[in-house]
Amino acid sequence: MAQKYDRITVNPEIMNGQPCIRGMRITVRRVVEAVALYMDRDELKAEYPGLEDEDIQQALEFAADNLDDQVISLGAA
Repeated sequence: MAQKYDRITVNPEIMNGQPCIRGMRITVRRVVEAVALYMDRDELKAEYPGLEDEDIQQALEFAADNLDDQVISLGAA
């Protein structure tokens, strides 16, 4: 894994090898979902007190870097 993501860890024994934050049982996916649910960063950090601002930033960057550039049709809005 690139040095850029020094807070993202992958361990087959933790959360089935999903990318996690600093070896904790908080996945990158869960952090991204939480950012969508908790618009207020203070609320998010109250719900997940172990998270730091840099953890959240790296989770978002990691997710963005790992998205395909394929077009997904959402249908008529």
